[in-house]
Amino acid sequence: MEREPTPAAVLKKLKALGTAKNVTVGRRHGVDGPLYGVSFEHLSALARSYGRNHRLAVLLWASGNHDARLLATMIADAGALTSAELDRWAKELGNYVIADAFSKLVRTSPLIRAKAAAWTTSRNDWIGQVGWNLVAFLALSEVSLTEAEFSRYLETIAKDIHASKNRTRYAMNSALIAIGIRSARLKQKALRAAARIGTVTVDHGLTGCKTPDARQYIIKSWNRRMA
Repeated sequence: MEREPTPAAVLKKLKALGTAKNVTVGRRHGVDGPLYGVSFEHLSALARSYGRNHRLAVLLWASGNHDARLLATMIADAGALTSAELDRWAKELGNYVIADAFSKLVRTSPLIRAKAAAWTTSRNDWIGQVGWNLVAFLALSEVSLTEAEFSRYLETIAKDIHASKNRTRYAMNSALIAIGIRSARLKQKALRAAARIGTVTVDHGLTGCKTPDARQYIIKSWNRRMA
C-alpha cells in the first residue's frame, strides 16, 4: 500500500517542480512570500494524484509556502473546515492569486452564503476579494437566492466600489457583471449601477491584466445568449 505523503515530501516535490521563470511571474502578480514557482499544470496533476486529502491540505497550508497553499486549496475538503478555520485561512491570505484559489475552495463549502455576506464587508483587501468572488459565483449558480438579495449587493457595489481596496474593487466589478447576467430584471439594475459607477480603475501591477467594462460585458453576454 502506498504510504501517505508527508508535508515534507510534498514540499520537496514542489521545490523540484518550481522554476525561476515562474517565480518571476509570481512576483509580478504580487506573491511576496516563500515561493517555488510551480506551474498550475503541475499543481493540478499533483492534486489529482493526491485526491481529496484534508489532513495533508491543512498541513500544507500551515507551511506558509505559496505553492503548497495553492495545492492545499485543491485537495482540502471545504466541508471539513469550520467557520472559524475558514476565517483564519482568510486572514492569512497574502495576494490575489491565493485569494482566488481560496475562493474556489470556499465555493464548495456549505458556509458559502454566510461567508459571502460577512467577507464582503471586510476592509482587508484579500478577504473582501474572496467575499465578492463568492457573490459572483452565487449569482451565476445558486438558483435559490432571490433577486432582492442581489439587488442589495448591487446597491453596495454602486455605493462603495470606488472607495474599496484594489483587488476588492476588481472582484466587485466581476460580481456586478455576474449579477447583470443572472436575470433580465437584474440586467437592467446592473446596467444602471454600472452607469452610476463609471470607469473602474484597478492597479494590475506589472501584468498585462485588464479590468473589464461591466456595461459592455453584460450587454455582450446577453447578446450571445439571445443569439
